[in-house]
Amino acid sequence: MSQQTSQQMSQTSVVDAHHHFWTYGEADQSAWRTGAHGAIARDYGPADLAGELAAAGVDAGVLMQSVDEPAENDRLAAWASQTPHVRGVVGWLPVLDPAAARAELARADTTSWCGVRTLVGRDPLERLADPGVVALFAELAERGLVWDVVPITPEQVRAVAGLARAVPQLRVVVDHLARPPLDTGGWEPWASNAAALAELPGVALKVSVGVDALTAWDAWRADVLPRYVGHVLDGFGADRLLLASNWPVVLLRASYAQAWGDLRDAVAKALADGGSDDVEGALAQVCGGSAVRWYGL
Repeated sequence: MSQQTSQQMSQTSVVDAHHHFWTYGEADQSAWRTGAHGAIARDYGPADLAGELAAAGVDAGVLMQSVDEPAENDRLAAWASQTPHVRGVVGWLPVLDPAAARAELARADTTSWCGVRTLVGRDPLERLADPGVVALFAELAERGLVWDVVPITPEQVRAVAGLARAVPQLRVVVDHLARPPLDTGGWEPWASNAAALAELPGVALKVSVGVDALTAWDAWRADVLPRYVGHVLDGFGADRLLLASNWPVVLLRASYAQAWGDLRDAVAKALADGGSDDVEGALAQVCGGSAVRWYGL
């Protein structure tokens, strides 16, 4: 994409930085799907999302992997090739296995890739310090690929922070507000984890709600969002926050329009409460400009 086009997108485009497509039953989603997720046990594709984007005033999106397997990359490539609103794809890559990762980079159609992800859950991430893994991430950074990850435990945060320091040219995007305890109203260790990540200039964060909170909630809870959004805004600033729907997972508790609007409102409130002298400009960054820059859309 030309520099001029990128500048135009950063100023005018609204970008959903995190959504999925899937064909239900075609892939094993047991790493995150449970019996409580019957409401989203169906196919979701481009035609299902197009009207939601238009109604919410969203211009473009980043298509995310949701299954850790090579076939997922083939599905993502097919969807991206037929979906005009998809400006970038975050594909699957087994980043803790450099040989397998390089093999998948050579095999997969990475034309639309802007980043990579593998589902880490609460798995230990100490291998991020291995020289071979560090070298792989340096290669990913050279390719212009972002690493999406959700470190939850303090140990995971330290591992991600160590990698970010070892490969300062790597852009890291932390998904779903780094998964705060939205269901209980808890604060620590999440707040300290988020603050530690915010100290690293190569790390950005998505303002979205993850499957853990969506599963635990009985209903959508827009009222709890501002406290957590305010904390990450204080640490990251608007230029390192990316608004994201997590559709269709978010449909467990809210419509696309409701979730997008409430998340946007939480950011606007945090900006106003924080004394921003340009709420609309900063909000535009969170709603699109940051995604354009971080993902190189």
